[in-house]
Amino acid sequence: MVERKYGQARRIWMFDRGIVSEENLQSIRRRGGQYLVGTPRSQMKRFEEELLKDDWTQVRPEVEVKKVSIPQGEETYILCRTAGRKEKEKAIRNRFSSRMEDALKRLARTIESGRLKDRNKMERRLGRIQARHSQVNDLFEIALRDTPEGVRLFWEIKEDRKIWRGLREGAYMLRTNLEAGTAEELWSRYMQLTEAEASFRALKSELSIRPLFHQKESRVKAHVMVAFLGYALWVTLKHLLKRRSQIVPQPSASGVNNTQPLSAMKTLALLSTLQSADIVLPTTDGREIRLRRITEPTAEQKSLLQQLGISLPERFEFNRKCSADFATA
Repeated sequence: MVERKYGQARRIWMFDRGIVSEENLQSIRRRGGQYLVGTPRSQMKRFEEELLKDDWTQVRPEVEVKKVSIPQGEETYILCRTAGRKEKEKAIRNRFSSRMEDALKRLARTIESGRLKDRNKMERRLGRIQARHSQVNDLFEIALRDTPEGVRLFWEIKEDRKIWRGLREGAYMLRTNLEAGTAEELWSRYMQLTEAEASFRALKSELSIRPLFHQKESRVKAHVMVAFLGYALWVTLKHLLKRRSQIVPQPSASGVNNTQPLSAMKTLALLSTLQSADIVLPTTDGREIRLRRITEPTAEQKSLLQQLGISLPERFEFNRKCSADFATA
């Protein structure tokens, strides 16, 4: 559909692992197309030895990548791992594992106390526990066994599965048929996809441009244009903040210069308290004097305005005659 509408220009197809399929990739290859896509984690097991090696290239403080070629294969795989992502996934695993063990302990106590004697009911209760904790169910070896005291519930952690989980946490894999490019270059290209995804999040959150179900094509196009212009301004502000922070470092609360630029979201939130208002003064002859004024910027706001190279219009300055000052009948 894209090629029918926009032509068969030489392009690189990128999409995440959620929509990757062999049929899609074969279709692209048949047309001589190129792709750089995410890969389901189920395929990562074949690269377990590569995950253990130390030949990674650091592309960011918390990101490492490496290229893995398949012998006699048309594709190249790029293994990536992120420290922050690893900690997050480890915390999630530990949380779900603890919850599952707590549930198993409660069921075991219920069985041992004799309050639950029907084996079929035990199995149903156990099945519900496993379904509720499907994220970590494969880590546990669980069995209902007959003992001299009656049926008992036993479980233990599968150490091999636990080690593999710890090894793959924070890691993900890319797949491409591009011949040129280092692992760092290919990873940087794929990150463009996350930038596009971030733009949709910014539209719905920071810019508050929610999806609308228009009935007419002209209104759909108008809504897309407004959304695009809003995001273009958002990106412009982000890059302006980044450039200006390198020229005029922003002082922190401790008085130490901070070279980290403010985010666009925080910048807009900080400046949103600047408001203009009209002061209306009635006169004795029935007319009114209207004075337009602006709230006084805080020290932080003044510093940010200076960083952005923005000066308030003169008619908004304090203790001066404003160009909007006039009398009306």
